[in-house]
Amino acid sequence: MNTAPYFHLVLQPDLGVVSTIRRFTNDLYQRVLDRELAGRLALATHEVLENAISYSNGRETELRIDIEGDEVNLRTWNHADPERIEAIKDGIDHLMAAADPDAYYQECISVSYQRTDGGSGLGLARIRNEADMSLSYEIDRDRVCIRATTKLVGGLRA
Repeated sequence: MNTAPYFHLVLQPDLGVVSTIRRFTNDLYQRVLDRELAGRLALATHEVLENAISYSNGRETELRIDIEGDEVNLRTWNHADPERIEAIKDGIDHLMAAADPDAYYQECISVSYQRTDGGSGLGLARIRNEADMSLSYEIDRDRVCIRATTKLVGGLRA
């Protein structure tokens, strides 16, 4: 039986490390997953980690990726202010309620041109559409966990 690598990082919020962690994720999971799935996981890692750091109130951000049975799981945890938590909940609720992820993503792209807060607002929609992952969240007071999940098709490579 093959075992899948997993990792759990705890880091200070720093957007400068996001691309490095994306490359690490891609390299690590290409060892046991097909290239396409490893690439989708790396993309999702980049987007969800960037989101967690951006929405953080400055305390530690955590990232964990693992494979449990036939599911690939990516989770981030961060502490956020109440208005940020509501924005996260609303964003994920609307995203997951959309019947057509591609149409929703195209709509998000149109809206992003009108944003004035410096962000594109596309990260989570990109995870659902381009990485083909479902998203959920758990809130415990000011601590937010975002989970991105996809099915492991074809099993692990030797």
